[in-house]
Amino acid sequence: MQYAQGLRRLGCDVYWLEQFRHGKDPARDARAMATFFQRMEQFGLGGRVLLYTLGDGADAPIEYVGVTQAVADAVLRRADLMLNFHYAIDPRMLACAHRTALVDIDPGLTQLWISTGQLRVPSHDVYFTIGETVGTQAARFPDCGLRWVHIRPPVCLDLWPYVHDPRCEAFTTVAGWWSGKWVKVNEDRKEVCYDNNKRVAFLEYATLPEMTSQPLELALLLAEGDVEDRCLLERHGWRIRDAREVACTAERYQAYIQESRGEWSCAKPFFVRLQNAWVSDRTVCYLASGKPVIVQHTGPSAYLPDGEGMFRFSSLDEAAAAFDTINTDYERHCRAAREIAAAYFDAEEIMGGILSETLS
Repeated sequence: MQYAQGLRRLGCDVYWLEQFRHGKDPARDARAMATFFQRMEQFGLGGRVLLYTLGDGADAPIEYVGVTQAVADAVLRRADLMLNFHYAIDPRMLACAHRTALVDIDPGLTQLWISTGQLRVPSHDVYFTIGETVGTQAARFPDCGLRWVHIRPPVCLDLWPYVHDPRCEAFTTVAGWWSGKWVKVNEDRKEVCYDNNKRVAFLEYATLPEMTSQPLELALLLAEGDVEDRCLLERHGWRIRDAREVACTAERYQAYIQESRGEWSCAKPFFVRLQNAWVSDRTVCYLASGKPVIVQHTGPSAYLPDGEGMFRFSSLDEAAAAFDTINTDYERHCRAAREIAAAYFDAEEIMGGILSETLS
């Protein structure tokens, strides 16, 4: 949505194209679609949604929800650009637009999946990535024979205003405990699998609350069987919230970030392993809100600051020390956080660059 809103602010006529996968309960499907259309309306995209479904098989017909095939085809034919986040999109969806561009938000992983045949990406005119090392000699993974254009995760600064309140207590984050997959790589002619779930990363820092007086809270999407993990975290001093409670709507998600003192978070293990200077779009929202962030180091960066407004840690000691530094002059680090967002992640500037690269 940050990408879409950035384009709208540049005067583009933006349509939202989304695939819907039917479940087993038609009533639940209907509620999901109603909620989806309501949220699109809230973001100014009412009447600008192409929601489609696919049947089984490569030649299954494309069917649209709420608009006719003729209307959908007309929109796609006149589109100057289709900006695609669905790596394995049906190639037929790309055929009509004048120009197509893929946005890689899983740098390193996307290229590994393509190179090992785990992912088949249709041809695009341009390939964007948020990973600094993708396609460079510093990369620890192949470029798949593609030219990668580097961008940064955008945030709409007017939608995420500076909110300063020194009374905000806890450093927080929002995460799926099992968000991530096992990653298959070839090492010494053998296929090796690595656990890339957030759970692995967080458990390495389970004792952090015992090293600081700063209250720490994790809003996690836990499974029913994760009672032992939750108890372990709480024994070490973590506050645990349900991610479905704090992020069930865009408004609740934003309020949770704005009511936080800052963010502390880990990255998925492979983003650290691949050293691609990955940064989360969630972290960018904290920064825009004027919330200092303490996030796991994912590799050298040509632009990411470290030490004012943003801290990038590689150990428990570094993470704990960052809280003391921030709390010594909290307002200064809050202002610095917002300045980082404005300098590097402004959606209008980033989307202007995307348009220039794709349409010129």
